[in-house]
Amino acid sequence: MRRRKNSHKSRDLALQRMERLFLLAEEEHRSHPERSRRYVEIARRISTRTRVRMPFTLKKLYCRHCGSYLSPEGSRVRLRDGVLITTCIHCQGKMRRPYKPRREQENERAGE
Repeated sequence: MRRRKNSHKSRDLALQRMERLFLLAEEEHRSHPERSRRYVEIARRISTRTRVRMPFTLKKLYCRHCGSYLSPEGSRVRLRDGVLITTCIHCQGKMRRPYKPRREQENERAGE
């Protein structure tokens, strides 16, 4: 069986490249949406080939259905019963993620 060399270095490098590609996708989204979609595709491929999990902060920035970058112009966000629903404008795909709504008691304590 083949051993991996410097697994920590390759993992860090993969994470840095994924973050950089998402920054580029954000910059290019308005002027070149296809280019931003390609950057997301490359970042996903890096994640799968290096077997490094994509951070949650980056995962929520692309559509799981069509792979496009989800900018505020390219998505719709709704909150409903403890679920955050993000709808992609391009393919109408919906991604649902749980969230904890703020409790009224915590808001009152913060105000005191």
